Order: sequence, then C-alpha cells, then structure tokens
Amino acid sequence: MARLVAALSGGVDSAVAAARMTAAGHDVTAVHLALSRHPASQRTGSRGCCSLEDANDARRVADQLGLPFYVWDLSEPFQRDVVADFVSEYAAGRTPNPCLRCNERIKFAAVLERALSLGFDGVVTGHYARVERTSAEAELWRAADPAKDQSYVLAVITQEQLRRAYFPLGDTPKAQVRREAAGLGLRVADKPDSYDICFVADGDTPGWLRDKLGARPGPIVDQSGAVLGHHQGAFAFTVGQRRGLRLTRPAADGRPRHVLRVEAETNTVVVGPRAALRVDQIHGCPPLWIAGRPPAGPFPAAVQLRAHGRPLPAVVSPTAEGVRVDLLEPADGLASGQTAVFYDGDQVVGSATVVATAATGTADDSGAPTDASPRTTDAAAPPPGRVRPPTPGHATTPDHATTLGHEPAAGRPAAAA
Repeated sequence: MARLVAALSGGVDSAVAAARMTAAGHDVTAVHLALSRHPASQRTGSRGCCSLEDANDARRVADQLGLPFYVWDLSEPFQRDVVADFVSEYAAGRTPNPCLRCNERIKFAAVLERALSLGFDGVVTGHYARVERTSAEAELWRAADPAKDQSYVLAVITQEQLRRAYFPLGDTPKAQVRREAAGLGLRVADKPDSYDICFVADGDTPGWLRDKLGARPGPIVDQSGAVLGHHQGAFAFTVGQRRGLRLTRPAADGRPRHVLRVEAETNTVVVGPRAALRVDQIHGCPPLWIAGRPPAGPFPAAVQLRAHGRPLPAVVSPTAEGVRVDLLEPADGLASGQTAVFYDGDQVVGSATVVATAATGTADDSGAPTDASPRTTDAAAPPPGRVRPPTPGHATTPDHATTLGHEPAAGRPAAAA
C-alpha cells in the first residue's frame, strides 16, 4: 500500500483515477490545485478549467469517496512557469504547448515535490497513459484508447518523476470511465471535458495575448519581401496558419498562403505557399530521455510532432547540441517551440523542443510538391527551462508509417495543437 496524493481537477477522469486507487487499497488524499489567481465562478461548457465550480466538484468527489481533501494554492508558480512562459514564447515568435509545460513544472514538479515533502509516495492523475514498472526503471507507454492518449504531453517528465506517477486510466476507454463514474454515483460522470488553453477561457488566444503584450502593428510579407498586408502583433500568428491573414492581394496561382515564419525581431510575418512549409529535418534542444540515460547513437523511431498528430518514421540522432531528427516522410507547418516526442512502437523514448527545421529534400514526400532548394528556419533562441543532463537508449522500430496531417490554425495560435 502506498500513500498517494490524487490531484482532483473537478472532472470525471481524475475522480475515477482516485476511486480506483482507493479501491486498490492505497491511502489516498485528494488535492485540488488552485492555479488561477482570480478563478471564475463557473466554467463555460468545455472551455477553461480551474473555476470555483471545478473546485466544488472536486470537493464533492472527495466527500463521496471518503477522502481527506485539501486545496493547494499553486497560482504563483503556475503564473510564473506556465502563463508567463506562454506569453514570452509567443512574443519570441515560438509556439509553446502550455499543457506540456504544466506537466513538466507544476503537476510532476511542484505538486510531486510538495507531496514527497509531506511523506507521500507519489501522485495520481487522470491522464490517459500507461506506466510499466520494472526492477530497473519505469517506462511510459501510450494509453490503450488511442483517441484519448496523452503520452505526448507527459513526455517531458523525468525518470524519477515517472517512478512516482500513477495513471490508473491508461488501460481504459473513456466511455467506460464515464460508466464507472456513474456507477459510483459521481455527479461529474457526464461533465464535459475541458479543451483549449485552460487560462484562456474564451478561446481567443490572439486577443488574450494582445491584452498582455499590447498592439504591435507590423507587416505581412511574401518570400520576396513584398508587403501583402499588416497585422496588430506577430505574436498572434504561428507557422502553418492559413486563416485570418487578411492579405491585400491573392497569390499569382490563386492558392491560399500560409505563415512560413514569424520574425519576432522585426515584428514581421512571412507567408507563402503550403509547399514551402515542408521540412524533413528537425533540430531539438534539450533532449529528455525517459529512461534517464542517452542512447548510444542514432536509432529509428516514430516521431510525433503534435498532441494529436500522427507519428512519422524517422531516424533520431543525439548530437553535442541536442538531437537531430531526420524524417523519412516530410512534415508540414512545424514551428519552433513545439515538442517532438520519440516512440518505440507505443513506448515513449524521449522528447525535445524544436529549435530549428530544414528541408533537405531527402524524405519521401509521396509525390507532394516541394521546394527545389533546402531551407532552414531557426528559433530566436532555445526555449528557457527544461535544461537537464542528457538522459535513454532504446533500439527502436517504428510501427507507424503514416504522414503527419497538417493542422492549420483557425485564425489563432495553435498553442495546444
């Protein structure tokens, strides 16, 4: 039996996760994380979280399960390490994923650190992923339900953190989780899942960023430098975006233009044809290896570039600066600041933040159009944080050979893509 902290968000997943660990005989204490300095009274459907309604739902679940209940105020580190980081990354022309940052710095850092200091053995969450424990190490695997798999956003936690993490829903489809909650009489059984960015409750990320950064008018140009329009802040755009550009004249071929680069230093957005988005090489830094040790050399892997993207076959090579990923099939619309996660089948090997991409022309693009000459897009600087000693070596064989689908942003930054 272990003494565990169950992080109750007020949703159905964390509720059933806590119920399962309690039923398994563990000593469970429920904790709700207060992450907002000024929480709303209620959430609006599936938008946002961390409202007073969510806190009350978490308390009600704890009461029904007979668990001690506490609220931990982590609003200060959340504001500093997630919200402020999100703003600064967009201001620098990068596209962050705040869910990864929250797992990395809050749920499996600040929460786990406090839990261990209070004598607990680990943390339980409602994430859909599996942890396989051996005598040597803990392994992170995809969830059994591929539609709900969250291993991508968990690929930033360390071996020591993974050893203390419990994901009891990893082998269960979401529909079964809801039925289980209903069977326990939990009122959250039919509560909608939360989507988008939790601290941007209305979903208007550009407007939210503009409130933080102020309007910063600048040009939208094509690859030759010709001005095609103007914007109110380069931070409101991300690589691959097609909608919301408001260009003054169409392309010569009549096809849509996409954002190719966001140049924060000059406050310029560069647009061009979709073919110019295609890349087949990625440079990432710093790498995090789940096993806690670096691989001996290059290895084949399936690389996932978005939370819900399809993996691409690739060869991953550790380098002195970080990691190089040579895609065997090209990817579209990849932005600096996104995270590349490396899989051996369904097992997570490691991850790295994208700092540069290139089109070398070596990948098999299955007949898709591509630029004749290579190009490289570099980040302004490697993102802050996530600096750890290089850490897994697994010989890997990808079992996914599908092309990553382009996921254009609908006129707003796709920060949680």
